[in-house]
Amino acid sequence: MLYLSSKQLSRHATVCHVFEKDWIECASGIGQIRAHKECALEFEDLHECVTREKTLRRLMTIANQKKKLMKEGKYTPPDYHRGKEEPRP
Repeated sequence: MLYLSSKQLSRHATVCHVFEKDWIECASGIGQIRAHKECALEFEDLHECVTREKTLRRLMTIANQKKKLMKEGKYTPPDYHRGKEEPRP
């Protein structure tokens, strides 16, 4: 996973560089078995930054809840969310 720390064409750090750095600092010098246990939080943060699994799951839950409320008639989206924009001058 060290590709995030490699030299970038734009010479700017990648979005997940900080999480990778934290994980490497935690895991360096303690061995793979201890690092797997002791650096689990750092690795989880890095994994989330790279894959965005939790974020996508949360967005899907929000979208499903919105659809459910619309079916029940408890929520009506604004006009600009339904493709009906205000007339422009």
